[in-house]
Amino acid sequence: MIEVVKKQNMFSQWVFWQFFEMPGNILKAWRNFLLFNLNYFSVLLLLKTFFSPWRRYKWFHGKGFDVKRYLEAFFSNLISRILGAILRSFLIFIGLLAEIFIIFAGVIVLLGWLVLPILLIFGIYHGFRILL
Repeated sequence: MIEVVKKQNMFSQWVFWQFFEMPGNILKAWRNFLLFNLNYFSVLLLLKTFFSPWRRYKWFHGKGFDVKRYLEAFFSNLISRILGAILRSFLIFIGLLAEIFIIFAGVIVLLGWLVLPILLIFGIYHGFRILL
Protein backbone atom coordinates (compact mmCIF):
# COMPACT_ATOMS: atom_id res chain seq x y z
CA MET A 1 0.00 0.00 0.00
CA ILE A 2 2.85 2.40 0.74
CA GLU A 3 4.22 2.05 -2.80
CA VAL A 4 0.81 2.85 -4.27
CA VAL A 5 0.48 5.90 -2.06
CA LYS A 6 3.93 7.19 -3.06
CA LYS A 7 2.88 7.27 -6.72
CA GLN A 8 -0.14 9.46 -5.98
CA ASN A 9 -0.04 13.22 -5.59
CA MET A 10 -0.25 14.87 -2.18
CA PHE A 11 -3.93 15.86 -2.47
CA SER A 12 -5.10 12.33 -3.23
CA GLN A 13 -2.94 11.02 -0.36
CA TRP A 14 -4.63 13.48 1.98
CA VAL A 15 -8.12 12.56 0.73
CA PHE A 16 -7.35 8.87 1.24
CA TRP A 17 -6.03 9.53 4.75
CA GLN A 18 -8.81 11.94 5.76
CA PHE A 19 -11.80 10.00 4.46
CA PHE A 20 -10.72 6.34 4.38
CA GLU A 21 -7.79 5.55 6.66
CA MET A 22 -8.61 7.71 9.71
CA PRO A 23 -12.36 6.95 9.83
CA GLY A 24 -11.38 3.27 9.92
CA ASN A 25 -9.04 3.95 12.82
CA ILE A 26 -11.74 5.97 14.59
CA LEU A 27 -14.20 3.08 14.16
CA LYS A 28 -11.65 0.63 15.59
CA ALA A 29 -11.03 2.88 18.59
CA TRP A 30 -14.77 3.35 19.06
CA ARG A 31 -15.27 -0.43 19.05
CA ASN A 32 -12.48 -0.82 21.63
CA PHE A 33 -14.12 1.76 23.90
CA LEU A 34 -17.48 -0.03 23.64
CA LEU A 35 -15.96 -3.44 24.40
CA PHE A 36 -13.90 -2.03 27.28
CA ASN A 37 -17.00 -0.48 28.82
CA LEU A 38 -18.93 -3.75 28.66
CA ASN A 39 -15.98 -5.54 30.22
CA TYR A 40 -15.40 -2.83 32.85
CA PHE A 41 -18.98 -2.95 34.11
CA SER A 42 -19.19 -6.74 33.55
CA VAL A 43 -22.64 -6.39 32.07
CA LEU A 44 -22.79 -9.91 30.62
CA LEU A 45 -21.56 -11.49 33.85
CA LEU A 46 -24.05 -9.46 35.88
CA LEU A 47 -26.85 -10.65 33.61
CA LYS A 48 -25.75 -14.28 33.98
CA THR A 49 -25.66 -14.05 37.78
CA PHE A 50 -28.62 -11.70 38.16
CA PHE A 51 -30.43 -13.64 40.92
CA SER A 52 -27.33 -14.97 42.68
CA PRO A 53 -26.90 -13.95 46.33
CA TRP A 54 -25.10 -10.65 46.80
CA ARG A 55 -21.41 -11.26 47.51
CA ARG A 56 -22.25 -14.97 47.93
CA TYR A 57 -23.78 -14.40 51.37
CA LYS A 58 -25.68 -17.58 52.24
CA TRP A 59 -27.26 -18.70 55.47
CA PHE A 60 -27.53 -22.35 56.42
CA HIS A 61 -30.14 -23.88 58.67
CA GLY A 62 -27.71 -26.23 60.35
CA LYS A 63 -28.31 -29.79 61.46
CA GLY A 64 -31.51 -31.06 62.85
CA PHE A 65 -35.07 -30.05 62.13
CA ASP A 66 -36.07 -26.64 63.39
CA VAL A 67 -38.74 -24.73 61.45
CA LYS A 68 -37.55 -21.40 62.85
CA ARG A 69 -34.00 -21.95 61.57
CA TYR A 70 -35.27 -23.16 58.17
CA LEU A 71 -37.47 -20.08 57.75
CA GLU A 72 -34.71 -17.78 58.98
CA ALA A 73 -32.23 -19.23 56.48
CA PHE A 74 -34.83 -19.17 53.68
CA PHE A 75 -35.80 -15.53 54.18
CA SER A 76 -32.21 -14.42 54.74
CA ASN A 77 -31.17 -16.10 51.48
CA LEU A 78 -34.20 -14.57 49.74
CA ILE A 79 -33.26 -11.09 50.96
CA SER A 80 -29.68 -11.65 49.84
CA ARG A 81 -30.86 -12.64 46.35
CA ILE A 82 -33.25 -9.69 46.10
CA LEU A 83 -30.49 -7.33 47.23
CA GLY A 84 -28.17 -8.89 44.64
CA ALA A 85 -30.75 -8.41 41.88
CA ILE A 86 -31.34 -4.77 42.86
CA LEU A 87 -27.66 -3.89 42.98
CA ARG A 88 -26.88 -5.79 39.79
CA SER A 89 -29.73 -4.05 37.96
CA PHE A 90 -28.33 -0.69 39.11
CA LEU A 91 -24.84 -1.62 37.86
CA ILE A 92 -26.23 -2.91 34.56
CA PHE A 93 -28.18 0.34 34.14
CA ILE A 94 -25.06 2.44 34.79
CA GLY A 95 -23.03 0.31 32.36
CA LEU A 96 -25.63 0.60 29.61
CA LEU A 97 -25.94 4.33 30.23
CA ALA A 98 -22.17 4.67 29.79
CA GLU A 99 -22.44 2.55 26.63
CA ILE A 100 -25.05 4.93 25.20
CA PHE A 101 -22.82 7.88 26.06
CA ILE A 102 -19.90 6.23 24.25
CA ILE A 103 -22.10 5.59 21.20
CA PHE A 104 -23.14 9.26 21.02
CA ALA A 105 -19.59 10.46 21.63
CA GLY A 106 -18.32 8.18 18.85
CA VAL A 107 -20.91 9.50 16.41
CA ILE A 108 -19.93 13.08 17.26
CA VAL A 109 -16.21 12.35 16.86
CA LEU A 110 -16.68 10.53 13.55
CA LEU A 111 -18.97 13.17 12.07
CA GLY A 112 -16.71 15.92 13.40
CA TRP A 113 -13.73 14.30 11.69
CA LEU A 114 -15.57 14.06 8.38
CA VAL A 115 -16.85 17.66 8.57
CA LEU A 116 -13.48 19.12 9.65
CA PRO A 117 -12.22 19.90 6.11
CA ILE A 118 -15.44 21.79 5.32
CA LEU A 119 -15.06 23.81 8.52
CA LEU A 120 -11.46 24.58 7.60
CA ILE A 121 -12.43 25.89 4.15
CA PHE A 122 -15.34 27.83 5.65
CA GLY A 123 -13.03 29.38 8.26
CA ILE A 124 -10.41 30.40 5.69
CA TYR A 125 -13.12 31.91 3.48
CA HIS A 126 -14.60 33.96 6.32
CA GLY A 127 -11.16 34.98 7.51
CA PHE A 128 -10.32 36.45 4.10
CA ARG A 129 -13.77 38.05 3.92
CA ILE A 130 -13.19 39.82 7.24
CA LEU A 131 -9.76 41.04 6.11
CA LEU A 132 -11.07 42.44 2.82
